[in-house]
Amino acid sequence: MIAYNLENILKELPSGVKLVAVSKFHPMEAILEAYQEGQRAFGENRPQEFAAKAVQLPPDIEWHFLGHLQTNKLKLVLPYASLVESIDTVHLLEAVNSWGEKNGKVIQVLIEVHIGAEETKQGFTPAEVKELLSHASDYGSVEFRGLMGMASHTDDEAAVRADFAIIKALFDECRALYPGLASFDQLSIGMSGDWRLALDYGCTEVRIGTAIFGSRQY
Repeated sequence: MIAYNLENILKELPSGVKLVAVSKFHPMEAILEAYQEGQRAFGENRPQEFAAKAVQLPPDIEWHFLGHLQTNKLKLVLPYASLVESIDTVHLLEAVNSWGEKNGKVIQVLIEVHIGAEETKQGFTPAEVKELLSHASDYGSVEFRGLMGMASHTDDEAAVRADFAIIKALFDECRALYPGLASFDQLSIGMSGDWRLALDYGCTEVRIGTAIFGSRQY
């Protein structure tokens, strides 16, 4: 089933749009099944689970960390993460930068954007994103690769499209405002329920879990 799901999704993805298979709550056997089909980018959101999988699964897997990251868990994530997609506070950004300085590593990150009225979401408002990027040079051990965002959890397609349009407009504005950020080229929007809509808004990455692996295993 995993192979079948992957094949069907990849048929619809345009070239240049990366598929991150969100493997959180799924066993290593499921990841290996996807891996054997050629999938290499996987996303996790719990530090302990992330670290356990990273050290036991093939070394050429590209690991993306997607969830809220507490600063006391950096050592579980940063040694293995190809991309941290969930920088949601200045405090976390400063801690990631400090870890990178101490460990001789430049950490690739996305800034998490918070839009809409859902108070439970983490991240920066569009104004805060622009303010943060104006100080990008302060973070010598961080490379800002782009933005990550989620549309409101709703069945209203118009509302989802409106959210994606806001994130896309912010992404374009940031690229225009800060041309010196040469690597700021990643827009991570779209999940299992709305990734096809995200394609209309210039996403470079979609994060798909349930539509590949089924419902959570544990």
